[in-house]
Amino acid sequence: MNLEEILHNVSEPKPKIPRSIVMIGSGGIVHDAHLPAYAKAGFQVAALVDVNRERAETLAKKFNVELGTDSIVEAIRFAPANAVFDVAVPAKAIPSILPQLPNGSAVLIQKPMGDTLAEAIEIQRICRAKGLVAAVNFQLRFAPNMLLARALTASGVLGELHDMEVSLSVHMPWELWSFLSAAPRLEITYHSIHYIDLVRSWFGNPNSVYAKTVRSPRTPNLASTKSVIVFDYGDDKRVFIDTNHSHDFSPQKQRSFVQWEGMNGAMRAQMGVNLNYPIGEPDNFEYALRDGEGWKQAPVTGNWFPDAFMGSMGSLQAYVQGDAKTLPTSIEDAIDTMRTVEAAYLSSARGGVTLPVE
Repeated sequence: MNLEEILHNVSEPKPKIPRSIVMIGSGGIVHDAHLPAYAKAGFQVAALVDVNRERAETLAKKFNVELGTDSIVEAIRFAPANAVFDVAVPAKAIPSILPQLPNGSAVLIQKPMGDTLAEAIEIQRICRAKGLVAAVNFQLRFAPNMLLARALTASGVLGELHDMEVSLSVHMPWELWSFLSAAPRLEITYHSIHYIDLVRSWFGNPNSVYAKTVRSPRTPNLASTKSVIVFDYGDDKRVFIDTNHSHDFSPQKQRSFVQWEGMNGAMRAQMGVNLNYPIGEPDNFEYALRDGEGWKQAPVTGNWFPDAFMGSMGSLQAYVQGDAKTLPTSIEDAIDTMRTVEAAYLSSARGGVTLPVE
């Protein structure tokens, strides 16, 4: 199989026989990503739950979901016994919802896995105590262009990877999420966490983390919205995240990409959803081989939002059904992403090395 065929045959993980889904939460992310993705993938949503019953009913009607309710008990009673639960609520609400699910259930938990590492450990404890087959919705791993990057790397044409950077300079309208206005931790916990998880999926846990996260003087009422995070993977790899979510000038110079370099080639994936948000731009994927003719584009069939959500739910269902041997974003893996997030905040708070005295 040649390189073009390899890139053409990439697809997200999926179960042979999908299970029904109970959707808990009906906020913007559910409307814009979860439900459109599940409809595209052919996953049936049996029930939709929200604290606001009217909102649940309205959204259920729009997406042809049979039941919209404010009762988790009612949704459990209505749905098939082997339904998968998708918990898409603010992090603070997760520990109160998980105990209400049947023991041994499969559940996809919206990121972050708590606002702090302590909360993540409590969520992990609950999942273990109830025997839940739980994954965290770190769906960037399953974006179509990220799957292309995996396939190209697996083909061996890039050689050993030694460099990875995530670079963003965009305007994020944080006011769209009212619950974030008083959040003590913002940019890393609610956005760069995706990139931290992505980095870990490529290189594993870092030896250590160096970070600085800062507020924007244009939004002094918000916690930090700009960060630099450097990962220590030894002296032969450069891996870092550079984000500025406060670049509110013309979209013309915005940027949002992941770039990898190997001994024999490089690749870059644009994350279009961040550009001119919430309008967004298409995702793309480019690669260059050392013995090739410059950069080439590979066709990308879909975007991070909503298509990657097919992969995060599909990987959980495939694992539960026995169609896959691993669960990439299991809580046991996700806890290490939360540990890395915590390390970044600790590094930022402790500061750098002061200049030596002459």
